[in-house]
Amino acid sequence: MPKLIIESRKQHELRVDAEHRLKQGTAPAARASSIGPEALLLLYRLASNPDSASDALQLLHELQVHQVELDLQHGQIEANGYEVTHALTRYKGFYDAAPIGYFIVGFDGKVIECNQAGVRLLKVEGDEVGGRPLTGFLTEQSRPALKGLLQTLRDGGAEAGCEVHSSASGSALRITAAPAPDGATVLMMICESAGSQAA
Repeated sequence: MPKLIIESRKQHELRVDAEHRLKQGTAPAARASSIGPEALLLLYRLASNPDSASDALQLLHELQVHQVELDLQHGQIEANGYEVTHALTRYKGFYDAAPIGYFIVGFDGKVIECNQAGVRLLKVEGDEVGGRPLTGFLTEQSRPALKGLLQTLRDGGAEAGCEVHSSASGSALRITAAPAPDGATVLMMICESAGSQAA
């Protein structure tokens, strides 16, 4: 269905709802008056003249309906903002508390962001990770594997993985990565490999 038709239908539904609320006396309290002094003066002049009094009443009704529409839209925007903030807080909590290291990395290999499990895997303080190349946390022998993974993703790969070793602990780490939806970064999941955990 074309967007214009959907928007027109939504606008019509909003108007019907606003008129219904005005008739029932259930319209939300106006947040701010949309009727300025000039409009009030025009209404007064029209209402004072018997020939245009009905026009004044119609105009007043239109202004009231418009005000209710604006108040309903404002209420919906506030509700949407609350939902977005709540969802963001919830998913940020999931990200930070996940038992696996999650990383956002540039295609150049520099860490943009990581969660607490990622910080623990690298055995560093959280503020020491951002902006540093991930290869700096790996053994010399592991760096080509990570560079190859990034190249595969740069070349259009949908997903890639490799095994590397931490320079801090020597433990084996399994990396699984995919390009982020933004197309400019890489999403990585890093965890200790099964062999490393058994040892």
